[in-house]
Amino acid sequence: MIEFANVSKSFWTGQSRKVILDRASFRVELGQSMGILARNGTGKTTIINMMAGMEKPDEGRIHKTSRVSFPLGFMGGVSGALSARENARYIAQIYLLDPDYVEAFSRWLCGLGEYFDMPLSTYSSGMKSRFTFSLLLAL
Repeated sequence: MIEFANVSKSFWTGQSRKVILDRASFRVELGQSMGILARNGTGKTTIINMMAGMEKPDEGRIHKTSRVSFPLGFMGGVSGALSARENARYIAQIYLLDPDYVEAFSRWLCGLGEYFDMPLSTYSSGMKSRFTFSLLLAL
């Protein structure tokens, strides 16, 4: 179960405060699914990151009684500023897995060679897809 209780989240854009959530409350029971449909830039990824525990609300409470599945936690889980190695180790730690194993498996499967140690922001979309797929299988 994941529950948002009066959760608020906003970001400073440099000119104004952009409100993502304003005292939002909802609950998703174990075995249920929830979809989030909205325009680009409205906070879908931020909500997913909050569900995964990678982003904290400004106010309110997020309660989880189960683990967040990899596809949900992962969507916002990799950082373009980090290398594949760093991302693999970070994701492994979130899921309480052996970082050496996740890194080695991912490196072997995605076949990125020297790019494995370069920031994801330098990858083509195909390279990013191979890396993220390797993480999915490692977890």
